[in-house]
Amino acid sequence: MHDIRTIRADGAGFDAAMARRGLAPVADAILALDAERRGALTAQQERQARRNQLAREVGQGKRAGADTAALEAEATALRGEMEALEQTAAGLDARLHTMLAALPNVLDADVPDGADETANAEVQRWGAPPVFDFAPRQHFEIGEALGMMDFAAAAKLAGARFSVLRGPLARLERALGQFMLDLHTGEHGYTECSVPSLVNDAAVFGTNQLPKFAEDLFRTTDGRWLIPTAEVPLTNLAAGEILPEKSLPWRLTALTDCFRSEAGAAGRDTAGMLRQHQFRKVELVSIAHPDASDAEHERMTRCAEQVLERLGVPYRRMLLCSGDTGFGAAKTFDIEVWLPGQGAFREISSCSNTRAFQARRMNARFRGGPDGKAVAPVHTLNGSGVAVGRALIAVIENFQTASGGIAVPQALRPYLGGLSEIAAPA
Repeated sequence: MHDIRTIRADGAGFDAAMARRGLAPVADAILALDAERRGALTAQQERQARRNQLAREVGQGKRAGADTAALEAEATALRGEMEALEQTAAGLDARLHTMLAALPNVLDADVPDGADETANAEVQRWGAPPVFDFAPRQHFEIGEALGMMDFAAAAKLAGARFSVLRGPLARLERALGQFMLDLHTGEHGYTECSVPSLVNDAAVFGTNQLPKFAEDLFRTTDGRWLIPTAEVPLTNLAAGEILPEKSLPWRLTALTDCFRSEAGAAGRDTAGMLRQHQFRKVELVSIAHPDASDAEHERMTRCAEQVLERLGVPYRRMLLCSGDTGFGAAKTFDIEVWLPGQGAFREISSCSNTRAFQARRMNARFRGGPDGKAVAPVHTLNGSGVAVGRALIAVIENFQTASGGIAVPQALRPYLGGLSEIAAPA
């Protein structure tokens, strides 16, 4: 959500910021609606002042025995006008809120311009893609050959874009989630949370999935929403709060199931586990002081990258361009993991700084400043630390063996009772 004061101060600058998002100028329409709303409020205040004056005059007149009927009639008429102005102002405020809620965040200056992912900028790489003396296979080919990945059974239970894992492969997925949580809580200073998988409208609006992305979500019959990521409940823990400055930053993590309709993904990644309706993810969320959010963004991204480094999986960091940066983000780093079966890098984490955009939507603030009394929005950041299903894919493909098995990365072996390889059937 945008601060109307910044648009009043520089409407042309706001339009230039929205133009980077591919949007037509909107500042004039916003400011016209704002002026109309403020005019209604001013008129209401003027009538309130007159009513206050009339109340004094009526009191004085009655004490003097004068006829106050005309004054009282004027006061009654003013009350009706005030009620009408109040309704007008409320309607205009709702229209302004709706208009502002539909606009994406302002991008940071260092976000490159570009229409789509082809304009994203590579920042760095880590690790070298493995070299095999056989043709590497994709994860679903390996998993199905092992008899441990079953898409037909999942389709029978739930339809397309679901999977069933069995035996050591199911245990490997569980191990990945536990390994990530242990790393982030034990070494990176995040507090583990167990959060609801169902949330209300206000929570989903606060993290900017509503109203724009309703079709990407699953809604229950009682009006709740299945979470698309733990970002929603974790970030909303600060909703409506005024936090002590000294309590910042909050660093929170959770391992949850995530649910997405993939409404815009028809025909994309239909084979395997890359794009599913239900998947597990370890989420990282920071509630930060505005002065520290840039450093917090880099720190969070490094925490996610260290998951892949500990696993020994090659990756690259990408700075997303203007056309590929999400609605609520001011700046996003994507971490893309190497998948030998595809011969390509694929996203496994997005780490975003939304600055005060989400905080204004959910009224999340902190109290600080030189006198300890100033109140301002916090900055919120979120990132995958990382997507468990995609990490499983990366491990399967990067550690596949010529015999059709999967070597278990050293970091995961303690979680699998020391198992060093998921072997192919004899």
